[in-house]
Amino acid sequence: MDKEFRRVEICRTTSETCIEANLNLDGSGISNINTNIGFFDHMLTLLTKHGLLDLDLKTKGDLYVDPHHTVEDTGIVLGRCIKKALGNKEGIKRYGSAYVPMDETLAFVSLDLSGRPYIVFDAKFTVDRLGELDTELIEEFFRALAFNAGITLHIKILYGKNNHHMIEGLFKAFARALKEAIEYDDRIKGVMSTKGIL
Repeated sequence: MDKEFRRVEICRTTSETCIEANLNLDGSGISNINTNIGFFDHMLTLLTKHGLLDLDLKTKGDLYVDPHHTVEDTGIVLGRCIKKALGNKEGIKRYGSAYVPMDETLAFVSLDLSGRPYIVFDAKFTVDRLGELDTELIEEFFRALAFNAGITLHIKILYGKNNHHMIEGLFKAFARALKEAIEYDDRIKGVMSTKGIL
């Protein structure tokens, strides 16, 4: 497998955001991230570290409106990066699941790189905002990522009280599930599907 194929760069500009992203699926967790939303940067840094992804990301968004466009469009670009980097998905495991404990919180993510985008998001937060990030935008980010990457994505907080812990647990669990799904297995010939394509 030529792993250079799994390194991609995407730039996307709209009237609301300008995003430059360079993603390496076979990295070591090195990131340089700036969305101008501190808590969001922290979560994306955790995603890259625990997923062993290398990511350079710069997002300029209309934060004078609110963080919505910045967060959603970042999800769109990251999703497109993942999809492009995976190519035809030959040799990868396809599925990944992870439980992540974060103090009193237990987060769970299960995903399928199926090409059929879908999301089930079962997490209820008890504060409206953490730092400059509206907590309702966590679901918007993962939806945008899943639909642009072609991921069937299930996300759940089994229990927890601290909202920071809950969101951090979700990002770490997603990272670990993605890391598992994109790994190569030498026993897999072609793609992991009886259809012959993903």
